[in-house]
Parts: sequence; structure tokens; C-alpha cells
Amino acid sequence: MIRDLLEESRAAWNRGDGTAYGRCFARDASDVTFAGTVYRGGGEIGRAHQALFTGFLKGTELTLDITDIRFYGPDTAVVVTRGDVGKGRPGRLGKLATYTVVRDRDSAGGWLIAAVQKTRHKRLMEALSFRLQPATRPATR
Repeated sequence: MIRDLLEESRAAWNRGDGTAYGRCFARDASDVTFAGTVYRGGGEIGRAHQALFTGFLKGTELTLDITDIRFYGPDTAVVVTRGDVGKGRPGRLGKLATYTVVRDRDSAGGWLIAAVQKTRHKRLMEALSFRLQPATRPATR
């Protein structure tokens, strides 16, 4: 299940376990971080995150709320999440992530992350854009 996969990745992050985090990704996955760094492959994603978990992300927790799951056939889905990283649950979930997940019959959970792209939600910039250009406001939020 897709929710189980993202929960597994969140739990690995919260344990500071880069190897387990990397196992949530496909061998040829891409991870575009908040900083704009692009990692490729579950092994590299896990290795890099282990360095982060033992460095400046040590002891942090990932909070993740799924806002949308859309299927594009039986083996592919796009998942949008709100979340954040910090010591404990943050008051505001200020980051968005878009995951592309694919069915992988060889993995234990049946799904793997093929790609993820993370960005900070810039509320003030968004509000200004909507005010100055009302046609930029999405139909649903």
C-alpha cells in the first residue's frame, strides 16, 4: 500500500536510518531535495541521508500528511504531501512534496518511490500572487 510505503519512509527518517530510508526508493529513483540537490538511486539516497541523519538532521522527525493520491494506471501513482522536519511535530506544515510511486512486485510492500520533489510553501508570495493575479488561484486547495 502506498500509505504504508510513505509511513515506512517517515519511520526510517525518524529513526535516523538512512539504509532503511533508501530501501523505500527504486534503484533508479530521483530525489530532488529542498536545497535543490538531486540524488539518484535508493542506495545514494540512503547514503546521503545517513550523513544528514548523523549531521545537522540528527534527532529530527519527519511529519508527513498525505493530501492527494492519484493513480495513473494500476502501477503508478502521484502523491502530494504536506510536511516538515524538526524536533517534534511542527505547528505548521510548511513543505510540500510530490512523490511518484510505482508498483514493484519484488519489494515487500509492493510499491517504491520512483521520484520525489520537495519545496517550501511560501504563503506570503502565494497570497500576493493570488491578489495581483486572481487567475493564478487554483480551483481547489
